[in-house]
Amino acid sequence: MKESHVSGRHSIVQFEGRPERLSCETGALLLREADERLGLSRDLARVVEDKRDPSRVVHSMEELLRTAIMLPALGWRDQDDADFLRWDAAVRLAISDRRGISALLNSDKTEAKGLGSQPTLCRLHEGLSSDRNRSVLREFLMESAARRLKAGNGGHRQRYVTIDIDSLPIEVDGSQPGAEYNGHYDAEIFHPLIATAAELGDILDVKLRPGSVHTAEGGLEFILNVVRTAEKSLCQVAAVRMDAGFPDEETLQGLESQGVPYVARIKNNAVFDAMAEPYLTRPRGRPPTEGRTWTCEMSYQVQSWSRARRLVLIITENPRELFLNHFWLVTSWTKDEKHAEELLSCYRQRGTAEGVFGELMDSIEPALSSNRRPKSHYSGQTMADRSGKNLSFAVNEARLILAALAFNLAHAVRCVAEKAFQKGLTIKGLQEKIFKVAARVTLHARRINIILASDVCERWLTLWSKINCLGFANGRA
Repeated sequence: MKESHVSGRHSIVQFEGRPERLSCETGALLLREADERLGLSRDLARVVEDKRDPSRVVHSMEELLRTAIMLPALGWRDQDDADFLRWDAAVRLAISDRRGISALLNSDKTEAKGLGSQPTLCRLHEGLSSDRNRSVLREFLMESAARRLKAGNGGHRQRYVTIDIDSLPIEVDGSQPGAEYNGHYDAEIFHPLIATAAELGDILDVKLRPGSVHTAEGGLEFILNVVRTAEKSLCQVAAVRMDAGFPDEETLQGLESQGVPYVARIKNNAVFDAMAEPYLTRPRGRPPTEGRTWTCEMSYQVQSWSRARRLVLIITENPRELFLNHFWLVTSWTKDEKHAEELLSCYRQRGTAEGVFGELMDSIEPALSSNRRPKSHYSGQTMADRSGKNLSFAVNEARLILAALAFNLAHAVRCVAEKAFQKGLTIKGLQEKIFKVAARVTLHARRINIILASDVCERWLTLWSKINCLGFANGRA
């Protein structure tokens, strides 16, 4: 049906609507292939607790989990987006449990059911907010990283992994339970803890916290849990790298008692500045045109510490600045285990971790805005109050973990794409250049054709064949 036309200088642009199956989210099929090879949605659905009435279930738990993970991985952050995409042909093929053309057509040739709607996903998040299900989601977040790494390592764990621990401010709109003003960030935020394997690019764990808590609050328990889980499934030996907000006596003593190696930056203060003063002199000779760095070792006991610890003073010179800069590192490694230059090189990998945090917020954009409306009556009967702070906060934590799972799934495809095309990619670049691809979906008997532009199809065939390698994580060729 012709809708309208626009006249130009040399041609006429005409708009015409046809009953075709078109999609601009064809990358969902790549994500489904990676998800199938890694077994994420399938195995997660087997272990989460589903309290729904089986007689009223329309969408399986596996399909709903796949929807909640794949839509953010594609760049769709709001639950309302599910209503917009639930009839998209490529997205339905990628997410639906139904096989073959039954994902699009019923046996009587009528249109098959769409994917879960926004209210359905709301109920999913509420069901995942129980203590047991949130614990399962967090364990599976580590498992998703472990499976990707094992796929590229012949099914074996890594030998060493350094885990980066940090807090992450997530700004929210409105007055959400647990979202509080934080003076350091000058914003209304949630303040979750996050653990990443920076050199590998995966998120290993997240834990939601109120916005006003200190950076290190609950840090020791979180860190030890991540290390224990990582050494079971991800690596043989895990070390910890932390920013200046974490190294208090409780955290350092706790890590040392468990034999967990660590390196952390210490905040400068008047005492540390006075200790550094004798070393803040430039070496003799003409200053080089480029910056340089040197180190000094010492053992020192801060007043709040129970014992002396190894400190390394890092001094940096910028030829364009008059004064030298310096900062301190504290570590449990001895000089024989890691000399100062090696320790500094290890700590500077934190920049990679901060890149992971930035990509999570830029490409996945966790939407934490759950705030249940008070409801006191239903069908004329008084209801128990289910609108309290704890439920809303737990729902938001479940959403945050699902967003992290979405990041890991997109990262798995990104790693394959970088090897296939021999160039680096950001998650945002992956979404825009590879996932956001227009296609036409046609049905012929029992066959589905995905029609792509010729140049896109060639890239996709290369990438599709490489995704098969992820199947080795589950013993699948």
